[in-house]
Amino acid sequence: MASSKEYLDFVLEQLSGLQEITFRAMMGEYLLYYRGKIFGGIYDNRFLVKPVKSAKAKMPDAPMELPYEGAKEMLLVEDIENKAFLTELVSAMYEEPGGKKC
Repeated sequence: MASSKEYLDFVLEQLSGLQEITFRAMMGEYLLYYRGKIFGGIYDNRFLVKPVKSAKAKMPDAPMELPYEGAKEMLLVEDIENKAFLTELVSAMYEEPGGKKC
């Protein structure tokens, strides 16, 4: 099932406290970037982020889910309504070394 543009727009609104959030459409899903660095995406209308140390620390009980068959597991962001939390999460992930820049 492809993700809806409406869900993408909702997630982008929740991340509106951050400058330089961009996305790229990819096979019916959306990859999310902060300042050119990928941190997660929208897959089947689920907001998933890379399971990096800072994300695991902020969401220790978050379930791991597959974005699509054959992919590596990612963390499901369940507290999608909390803009302050999302801003902290993505900012912390950006500061973590070793991420892929595009």
